[in-house]
Amino acid sequence: MKLIVAILSLVLLAILAPLAFMPSADDLAEAQSGLPWQIEVDANGNSRVFGLTLGHSTLDEARERFGPDLAIAIVTAPGEKGALEAYLGSAQLGFVTGKLVLTVALADDVLAGMRDRAVKTEYMESTTRKATLSAADLATALTQPIDSIVFIPSVNLDEAAIQARFGQPAERIATNAHQTHLLFPDKGLDLIVDSEGKEILQYVAPRDFDRVRQPLRAAAAQ
Repeated sequence: MKLIVAILSLVLLAILAPLAFMPSADDLAEAQSGLPWQIEVDANGNSRVFGLTLGHSTLDEARERFGPDLAIAIVTAPGEKGALEAYLGSAQLGFVTGKLVLTVALADDVLAGMRDRAVKTEYMESTTRKATLSAADLATALTQPIDSIVFIPSVNLDEAAIQARFGQPAERIATNAHQTHLLFPDKGLDLIVDSEGKEILQYVAPRDFDRVRQPLRAAAAQ
């Protein structure tokens, strides 16, 4: 009798063990939310993506969303005034992963002051500089709203996948032989298709989309 009970217990364990590793309903729901093509737009031209509302959600809210690995610094490329950015090298967005960059729009004098007070300045790639903020400036930066988001997915996106997820773009602008910008003004999305590199998704509030579109049109017209 004891042997039968033991055998039945082993059989039951073999049946139930795989179930312990199956995702719960909450896990499945989380994997299906916060995806790059899930963009919510309201009547005022605001958009929400990755759980953040552009122009309203702050860097502090982004840090709560993505965790302490979100690195905040002023990044300045040669010939540019620089930008306050928050960077995450491996972001989990639903079941999609990739690099994430959040940008904050600051007045030139405020940005310059933060850079002058930086506790450390170092070079990243080539001559691009990264300035680490002082504690006081970091506290200020965390209260600032996110102006735009750039996402670089780990996997390449082809035309079929783009159309299935995002629909047909309203406009296409080729900026060079291998890069084409697919513009979705109603979503506030500029999706850059690159035949020689990774695709890049840039999000802004739809009401601000002209600041993305107009420079592209001007460059294409030259």
